[in-house]
Amino acid sequence: MTSTLDAPAVHDELTGLLAAADAQEPELHARLATRFPGSSSDPGTRPTSDEDVADLLTDAYIAVPREVGELLALLLRATGARTVVEFGTSFGISTIYLAAALRDNGGGRVITTEIEPAKADAATASLRRCGLDDLVDVRVGDARETLRGLDGPVDVLLLDGWSTLYLPVLEIVEPALRPGALVVADDTSLFPESSRPTSRVSGTRGRATGRSTSPSATDSK
Repeated sequence: MTSTLDAPAVHDELTGLLAAADAQEPELHARLATRFPGSSSDPGTRPTSDEDVADLLTDAYIAVPREVGELLALLLRATGARTVVEFGTSFGISTIYLAAALRDNGGGRVITTEIEPAKADAATASLRRCGLDDLVDVRVGDARETLRGLDGPVDVLLLDGWSTLYLPVLEIVEPALRPGALVVADDTSLFPESSRPTSRVSGTRGRATGRSTSPSATDSK
């Protein structure tokens, strides 16, 4: 089956974005090392929540790796998803994978939200270059406001922003989830204590899955 991900415009845009994200990693690690010296050897000096590092990452890609993006697209195609909500657009890498899967499914809508306006603008431009912008509604602001009052049914919810907000965002989106909806939480081990409440997702109308990663600032969106 031919995938939209194989289209030259989409492939080239993703390749460029993923390369930029990889190139940024040393700088992000340096920022964290400056803020939290000795954190690799002394757990007591490590950041323990999103708020500890938020100001260091306003321009960070924090991108899903290619294999995770491809897994997301596979999940959407396998479930025939038509409406997807994403918390945490960043520069739009994961959003491209989601929108490409919807194109393969015959259409639909990705509602994605990003609190940093510059990131939202960059993501919108990338989606336009891919020819996928017609499938995506990019909302700018606090997800606890931008995702209120969604029209359902929502087939898939991707939680890929600050983990401390996973449960509040889930509770806001939950009324719009269709029965059996898929809820995907990324980076559930980045700050384990703050993301632990997402275990309550099993009590919602959706099904849950998560991706645990090592505690690195470069494995998120």
